[in-house]
Amino acid sequence: MKSVKIRNKDMDWDIAADLHFPPDFSEGNKYPAIISAHPIGSCKEQTSGNVYGAALAKEGFVVIAFDASFQGASGGTPRFIEDPMLRVEDFRHVADYLVTLPYVDEDRIGVLGICGGGGYSINAAMTERRIKAVGTITGVNYGRLMREGFSGFNPIGALEAMAKQRTTEARGAELHVDDLLPPSPEDAKRRGLTEIDVYEATEYYRTPRGQKPHGANRSLLSHQAAAVGWDAFHLAELLLTQPLMAVVGDKVGAFGAYRDGCEIIGRARSDRKELVVLPGWSHYDLYDKPEPVALALAKLVPFYREHLGNAQSARKAA
Repeated sequence: MKSVKIRNKDMDWDIAADLHFPPDFSEGNKYPAIISAHPIGSCKEQTSGNVYGAALAKEGFVVIAFDASFQGASGGTPRFIEDPMLRVEDFRHVADYLVTLPYVDEDRIGVLGICGGGGYSINAAMTERRIKAVGTITGVNYGRLMREGFSGFNPIGALEAMAKQRTTEARGAELHVDDLLPPSPEDAKRRGLTEIDVYEATEYYRTPRGQKPHGANRSLLSHQAAAVGWDAFHLAELLLTQPLMAVVGDKVGAFGAYRDGCEIIGRARSDRKELVVLPGWSHYDLYDKPEPVALALAKLVPFYREHLGNAQSARKAA
């Protein structure tokens, strides 16, 4: 693995990323590459990099797992901004970097997005034609979630609160950063936050199981409004033509990945698209638990090999 900094020349900061290499990697070969995008409030050291990035690299792909701008080890201030349009732009900058690498085949670049990263991957692929195949793990349309559960099903009320907070901060008040999860599973139980996705998110992000310094799960309230008006799947019927695979578990939770997976498979213009439902597994099981991860990879690896080429036999560089 190699850690790199990718210059975002439009915004004048760096995007932090980890490159995961195949076994017996040689810079003299041309490899298919996969851009791996982390969940909302996560980081590259969690599921997108250390789990799926590492696993796909072992199967012969060059994988780049990156931190979103304003998050993780990437630049951008103020911190903890979750702006979907900027998240999608990150994919373009990462693709710009990949096509400069002599060992990456520019015609064989795919994406994998986990949770909110799945929605961003889908949206990015619609207008970033260098992306040739799209895979998602328990992918979520973050805009839909903001309009529903994350706003208490009161998006107008949420927008009013965001506007008020932004005015307060413009007049010199301290930034208000929301901590999106309880501090521990025990605290979640005490507060009655036992809905499966909320509780299992806490179990993942707030215990040694998945806890990482940069996976803060925090969000700047005054900058959340853009997400409320955004839709990851807008124009999918027209613009999403790449092969698509959406992997979900059938233990349905409040974050809506099962629902979103069904919706995008129905709406995508793609000729080749498949919804993979893994019985008995939940949203957060798919982040890191060995059995469901292996089941997901058993579908995703052949999918990427079919649409990005045989990763096991990398082409010799010209």
